[in-house]
Amino acid sequence: MPAAPHDPRPLTGEPLSLDLLNTRWVHDGARQDLLTGVEGLAVWLAANGLAERFPADGPTLEHVLRARDALASAVDSPGDPAAAARVDRILGHGRIRATLSAEGPGEEPEFTDVTWGAAWLAARDYLNLLATAPDRIRGCAHEACVLHFFDTSRNGTRRWCSMAACGNRAKASRHYARSRDGR
Repeated sequence: MPAAPHDPRPLTGEPLSLDLLNTRWVHDGARQDLLTGVEGLAVWLAANGLAERFPADGPTLEHVLRARDALASAVDSPGDPAAAARVDRILGHGRIRATLSAEGPGEEPEFTDVTWGAAWLAARDYLNLLATAPDRIRGCAHEACVLHFFDTSRNGTRRWCSMAACGNRAKASRHYARSRDGR
C-alpha cells in the first residue's frame, strides 16, 4: 500500500467541513492553498479517508472548491440567506437513503454524480455541526490566521487554532508590547 501524500497544512483533524476550509492557510505572511490542483485534492481526500471513495480529478476538484467557497460564506456570515442558499445548492447533489441490514438500521449517502460526493459530505458535515453546537464553530482569534476549528474544550473557551502556534504568537506579541512600553 503506497504511503499517503504529505499534508502540509498546519491544522488537520477537524470535522470534514472545517477541514475543507483549512485547505487555505497563511504561512510566513503568504496565503497558501492546498487545492490548487488534483494533487492537493488527493492529499485532502486521503487525510479524510475519502481517497478510496472519490476520484481526485478535475470535476471533483471543481465541486470541492465550490463547496469550500459556500462553506466559507456560511461560516463567515451565519444566518445570511445567500450563504445558506450556496450550501443548499451543494446539498442538492446528494441525499441520505435509509437502509436496513443485518447490523440494523443505517443511512447511506447517495450522490447525483460521484464527483459531487466529497463536496456533499463536507456540506452535510456542516449541517451536523450546526445541529450539534453552532456556537462552537470558530475561527482562530489570531489576526493573521484564517484557520477554523470546532471547539471541543470542556468549557467552550478555545480561542486559537493551535496554542503552540497562534496562541504562543499572541502571548509573545503581548509580552513584547508590555516590555517595550515599560522601558
